Amino acid sequence: MYDVHYSVMAYQSYPSDLTDAEWAIVAPLVPEPKTNGRRATISRRALLNAMFYITKTGCGWEWLPHDFPKLKTVYHYFRLWRLSGVWEAIHTTLREAVRRSLSRDVQPSAAIIDSQSVKTTGVGGPERGYDGGKQIKGRKRHLVVDTQGLVLAAKVHAADVADRDGAVQVLEDMPKQFERIRKLWTDSNYNGRFRTWAAEHLPDWDVEIVKHWWTGLRGVWVGPNQEPPVIPSGFHVLPKRWIVERTFAWLGQNRRLSKDYERLPETSETFVYVAMTRLMIRRLAHQQALNGK
Repeated sequence: MYDVHYSVMAYQSYPSDLTDAEWAIVAPLVPEPKTNGRRATISRRALLNAMFYITKTGCGWEWLPHDFPKLKTVYHYFRLWRLSGVWEAIHTTLREAVRRSLSRDVQPSAAIIDSQSVKTTGVGGPERGYDGGKQIKGRKRHLVVDTQGLVLAAKVHAADVADRDGAVQVLEDMPKQFERIRKLWTDSNYNGRFRTWAAEHLPDWDVEIVKHWWTGLRGVWVGPNQEPPVIPSGFHVLPKRWIVERTFAWLGQNRRLSKDYERLPETSETFVYVAMTRLMIRRLAHQQALNGK
């Protein structure tokens, strides 16, 4: 690997930068520079640090600090790795490594699905709509996560697409990728025709709607001298559903994902994978440090 960029100038490190231990984890997964043609002068580590900086701080490409490689170079590789599937491949390998470190099978057997509506900006682009329930004009991020909250699949589509329809887009290829999954937890928005679709296309999956026992309750029959059940007030965590909500909270710590700033929904999906990649690299490095003690 080349580190020419860092050696020819005084580099100012940033909190989002990879440490040596973290770089050692991800370096084998990053494509090597081409051997033919002009010799590479920008290190892969510098490129990753620039992409992680943009994801964390939310700055525009043209606002990238001069400590990093030129913005056109960084964006070129970001786009190239998106189109070639490199980011998804890195994300998949790291997710499997995290699951392995937790003594779990690399292939999950259960998953949770949910969506998050986010506002878009004035950059334009396809897949935009109005979510009447959340009163948000923009896009939806549809995520499927495992029981650890790690992303299995991500799909970004217009906010006016109902959850039961958007779920089809994110789940249609999952049986081929995750053959062990037999359980899927959802909320009540995934009822109706999604259940019909799942019965046909996911026949081996048990789709369970997670809700409070009092959801939709209008009345309860009780016997003589019996007290009616008390419906709790306030917020109450739903089993399993909190896992995917925590994943959305993880993503929300990256300012690039505070809104949907991208012209293409595929770019938005890539930033989800980039954010989760950074999280998993940090987690694996921390685990290695603990094991080394």
